[in-house]
Amino acid sequence: MDFQLSDDQRAIAEMAGSLFADLCSDERLRAFTTTGETWMAELWAQCVETGLHALAIPEEAGGSGLGMTELMLVLEAQGRGLGLVPLWRHQLAAATLARFGAAAHQALTGKAAAGEALLSLALDGLASATGVALEARPEGGGFALHGRVPALPLGMESAAALLPAHTPDGLRLVLLRLDADGLDKVAGVLTHGEGIAELHCKGVRVSDADVLPVAALAWLEARAIAALAALQLGVSAEQVRRTVAYVSERVQFDRPIGSFQAVQMGLADAHMSIEALRSALWQLVYRLDAGLPAGPEALATRYLACETGHLVGHRAQHVHGGIGVDLSYPIHRYLYWSRALGLALGGSAATLERLGEWLADNDTLGWKYDLAEHPTL
Repeated sequence: MDFQLSDDQRAIAEMAGSLFADLCSDERLRAFTTTGETWMAELWAQCVETGLHALAIPEEAGGSGLGMTELMLVLEAQGRGLGLVPLWRHQLAAATLARFGAAAHQALTGKAAAGEALLSLALDGLASATGVALEARPEGGGFALHGRVPALPLGMESAAALLPAHTPDGLRLVLLRLDADGLDKVAGVLTHGEGIAELHCKGVRVSDADVLPVAALAWLEARAIAALAALQLGVSAEQVRRTVAYVSERVQFDRPIGSFQAVQMGLADAHMSIEALRSALWQLVYRLDAGLPAGPEALATRYLACETGHLVGHRAQHVHGGIGVDLSYPIHRYLYWSRALGLALGGSAATLERLGEWLADNDTLGWKYDLAEHPTL
């Protein structure tokens, strides 16, 4: 087995690392929080210029035609830098439209690949206790949307979004243009600073083509989990790196607190949790890029991402003491991000329950992969 990155993959990772390090320094992030902006437009312009916004969009749609491995490398760097840009939502929405959409969607995906139109998506309802609150009712050769979407990221700035909705045939992804008649939007801001919109649909008309095939939702959900987990991996790894540097310098009782056994063990636990997440995530993106079923792998990665975000955030804040909650000190931003990502992933308890249900129905699994009972999500 070859576990090494290719030269192109290393180049993408290095470019992303340099970009986020340059434009997401502590000083820049501190200044950004005073502007009232809900996304980093300057950073997004650089992502468009370098092509990072279209890595996973197929070549025929104007993108780079790369896979989840390359996107994961970029998202990990984004998590380390806390870059507030919609990299994964934009290009996964465009990639889903390119793969499952109709000819009528080609113009929109082309604009997304060119960076001329911003796309978003919201799958939170799939993992929330309240479920999906949007319904698509057949009407006049198309569908009418009724209900609400609690928090669509960058819903005020985006041109269109992919959203799950109940239909007579079950849950389906629906393309909603965000300037449609009958759509009301209420702006908001999440704890970590990202802008959102609460959508209220009152009979919003969409065409039959805007309701994507059944397979589109499972295809997108597994990739969305991988993207969120990659961000969580970057956030958590940088959180630990900064915490190790802090405890190596912070002195108490005439000793660096990093020499205390309890501190060492706590950070060792955090490191092991990060590496477990990294291993599960690499397996998931490999299977996605290889076109292999990845349902339980996605659930396991989602669970580990939720657990890692909680564990690392708790450990980092604990050993920082009072300075960890000081808003003038940068470590608090990582806690905000890890909590926001955990919420977007749906939490570990709900994920573990779903994974347990899958295992209960598939009790003949061994070391072999791709058995007949290995379905998608």
